[in-house]
Amino acid sequence: MNTYHRLKIKIQQQPYLWVCFAMIVGVMGTALASPLYPLYQQAWSLSAGDITLLFVVYMFSALSSLLFLGRISDQRGFIVVLRGGLISITIGIILSAIAWDYWSFMLSRILIGLASSLIVTSASIGLTRLNRSKDLQRAAATTSLLIAFGFGLGPVIGGLIAQWAHFPLQSSYIPSMLMGLIAIFALFMLSAQDYKPTNPPKQKAFWRPSLAIPAGAARAPFLLGCMAAFTAFSMFSLFASLAPSFMRDMVPWHGPAVSGLSIGIILFMSSGFQLLVRQWPLKRSLLIGLACFSLSNLLLVANLWHASVLLFSASVLLIAMGHGLSLISGMGIVNRLALPEQRSATTSSYLIIAYLGAILPILAIGYLADQFGMQTALTAFCFSICSLSLALFFLTWRRVQLPD
Repeated sequence: MNTYHRLKIKIQQQPYLWVCFAMIVGVMGTALASPLYPLYQQAWSLSAGDITLLFVVYMFSALSSLLFLGRISDQRGFIVVLRGGLISITIGIILSAIAWDYWSFMLSRILIGLASSLIVTSASIGLTRLNRSKDLQRAAATTSLLIAFGFGLGPVIGGLIAQWAHFPLQSSYIPSMLMGLIAIFALFMLSAQDYKPTNPPKQKAFWRPSLAIPAGAARAPFLLGCMAAFTAFSMFSLFASLAPSFMRDMVPWHGPAVSGLSIGIILFMSSGFQLLVRQWPLKRSLLIGLACFSLSNLLLVANLWHASVLLFSASVLLIAMGHGLSLISGMGIVNRLALPEQRSATTSSYLIIAYLGAILPILAIGYLADQFGMQTALTAFCFSICSLSLALFFLTWRRVQLPD
């Protein structure tokens, strides 16, 4: 038996691990450009509004993919979709590395956005199916953890390379390209026939919008979980799109490595918190997560006036905790309420609402920053998210019964 066949057998024996790796690689490329935005601003003379538009176009592409391709995993099988998503996102990363102007870079972000949603949805379904324990809460925790870890890994690697390497707008993308090629190779070693859906829904066209919101008593907790994810995506997107723009007035350190590490720290700590609380009741996780968001936004506003490293660090810690607990409880609610035949459509609905949190508030803060300055824009953003978090906290505590 030659080396190729031995490698193929080893990969086929660990499909769960390779789907995990594929999800990490898929989401890693999505936030990789975040610490590079100041370099793009300098190279192409871009405004804060231009940068937020780049970020929002990516998110809108991801949302469109969820809306129009949300059911494809249910019909074609998650392995097939995951392969296609990884190929597309690797092409998008290569295009990012060779982008010659604002519009070519925007095209790469569109392609990455379309592919990232396919990867997240199909890999989430794959992890649920391949989970040997059949524990839905564990599957939800794994999915949320991998998304947070992958998102964090991209800007950390990209920021560190951009800080010290030559040709940062090209070299920063090399690790993600190589990991993408490894993931593509591994997934083609897995037999798509072995992971075909057992009872695919009978639909005329997989590209038609497919959304599902649980009915009856399950609707209120589902929407609550979606809005918690909306808040988490808003807070992460603030740092992913504009961290270099507002951090220079808050901390004494600057550069792609600093902004990349700040984004990565939020998401790595988010992953750590998710590991710590994965056995907690959903209600406890959600309440603490929403309380963290409320307090973190107040600290972020206070730091605009005091420029304290301590205040900023406390705010980042609370954002990370809020992000982790809100996402793990939101995904847990979805996994428990979704019907098996509608899991893909229900997951897509949840993610669409979450992605809106990365689109609408970020568009608003970009517009306000161009019109009134970053300090005013950030203050308006923080008070809005603080108010939303408090409202969701009250609903979780007093009004809505979450699934056990």
